[in-house]
Amino acid sequence: MEYVQLKNINDPLFAQMHKLMQKIFPKEEVLDFDLWKEPLEDPSIRMFVAVQEGNVVGATEYRYYPDTNIAMTDFTIIGQEGLGIGKFLANKRTEDLNQLAHGTEIIGMFAEIYNPYMVENFTFGGVTVMNPFVRREVLSHLGYQKLNFSYVHPSWLNDGEAVHGLDLCFLPFKSGVTSLEGKFIAKFLKTYYTVLPNKPVEWLQMIDHLESREEVELQPI
Repeated sequence: MEYVQLKNINDPLFAQMHKLMQKIFPKEEVLDFDLWKEPLEDPSIRMFVAVQEGNVVGATEYRYYPDTNIAMTDFTIIGQEGLGIGKFLANKRTEDLNQLAHGTEIIGMFAEIYNPYMVENFTFGGVTVMNPFVRREVLSHLGYQKLNFSYVHPSWLNDGEAVHGLDLCFLPFKSGVTSLEGKFIAKFLKTYYTVLPNKPVEWLQMIDHLESREEVELQPI
């Protein structure tokens, strides 16, 4: 299996990845094909696909922020069971992040994780390993924890709607991390969603709430 970076929407592997993404995720979570041009050319955004015999069977996108020494997993897609794709992607992603950090120990990694206990109508393309109940337990085993606040995010359709049914989680890379400063989380989210100008009122209220909190606790998921 190969770990191949995508940098251009004209790459045939990107077309395969985008179709896989549309199969796996709800439409409000998927950026239109043409709108991927700038993100793929942004050096801070790392998109890699797992390629088996010329076919894209998985993908992951993530970012590293050197100014705050944190990372963010945008998404991980496993398109087929029984190939060890999840472990392959996780290991390769960690290797790449460590290289980007130049030996500095990263504080941790954010991730938006579906909460199927809140919303029951998630559909994930019939791929069992992408079922939100399964994914949530896998990510819990990896060490991700929920940040204790009600989370929404702007729709990637950029229509000003708030997307519910997810938790903002964090995987500490350093031992002893039990909470994050509210302003730190708010700063990260404002940076992360700069690309979407149409912010829902609920999201803006959430940011205000975070900026008023000294600490936001990490809890089991």
